[in-house]
Amino acid sequence: MKVHGSATDTAAIAVPRTAPPSRPRRRSGALRGSGLAVLGVTAFSLTFPATAWALEGLGPWLVTASRTALAGALALTCLLAWRAPLPARRHWPGLAVVAAGVVVGFPLLTTLALRTTTTAHAAVVVGLLPLTTAAYGAWRQRARYRWPFWTAAVAGAAVAVGFALRDGGGGLTGADGYLFAALVVCAAGYAEGGRLARELPGSHVIGWALVLCLPLAVPGAALALALEPARLTWHAAVGLTWLVVGSQWLGLIVWYRGMGVIGVARASQFQLAQPLLTLVWAVLLLGEEPGPLAPVAAVAVLACIVVTQRSAAHRAGRGHRA
Repeated sequence: MKVHGSATDTAAIAVPRTAPPSRPRRRSGALRGSGLAVLGVTAFSLTFPATAWALEGLGPWLVTASRTALAGALALTCLLAWRAPLPARRHWPGLAVVAAGVVVGFPLLTTLALRTTTTAHAAVVVGLLPLTTAAYGAWRQRARYRWPFWTAAVAGAAVAVGFALRDGGGGLTGADGYLFAALVVCAAGYAEGGRLARELPGSHVIGWALVLCLPLAVPGAALALALEPARLTWHAAVGLTWLVVGSQWLGLIVWYRGMGVIGVARASQFQLAQPLLTLVWAVLLLGEEPGPLAPVAAVAVLACIVVTQRSAAHRAGRGHRA
């Protein structure tokens, strides 16, 4: 009887340990994931101004290849220092999509576009990116969201795109072909990276994707250096440094960690604020003038973000998380 009573008491004590996480803990995790996503978006909002600075002294192919090679060397160093294990075989296809979309495709296409268009106009691609990333993530993970989520996402993208187009002069240019192509490949890279971040640390996701590109990036940088004129001005050096450390490494680490916590669709909607942040940096760093509609657009975009976050949270609570 005494032994039986002890076992019963032990079982009774062990029950709370197997209970599901409390609601405050889930909320804390959602806040942490949202905070990481916001940090990532802030880092990305500086990418276009930094690219414009880098292009003041370097050619577009040299900017793209050198940022990939330097970020890849940084990633390889960190992965070796952390003694990070090789990803499983099932992870490599997704890592290849991340490498093609986020490491090579988006940087190259947007850099080519920024040769002939302004930073404000290039923000169009960022305005559409949350919608395409959420759509790709929902398709890839077979998740379904109710109409308020998609209505708010489309409305927010329309506001961001309309503001960026109007402020950038409006109309389609030759650079828009590069921008829309960048939109497609980046959405795939973000969504695949967010999916992988549920199984791998965010630093490993972007780290191994960068390492995958090293065999092409290093000879590509050497070839571009030989063919394109290079003048390493102060602006060019600072711009390239931020592209390597901020946009291509630290920004993507916190971004993928955030997506791993709150899901691809929810995290992607924070990017609705990225065009407006980019325009702020364009004013401060490049001397561009965004126009008087910035406060109105900012409030409208933030309102759409609130709707998408609540809709996604409601759906996730029912077990259909993206």
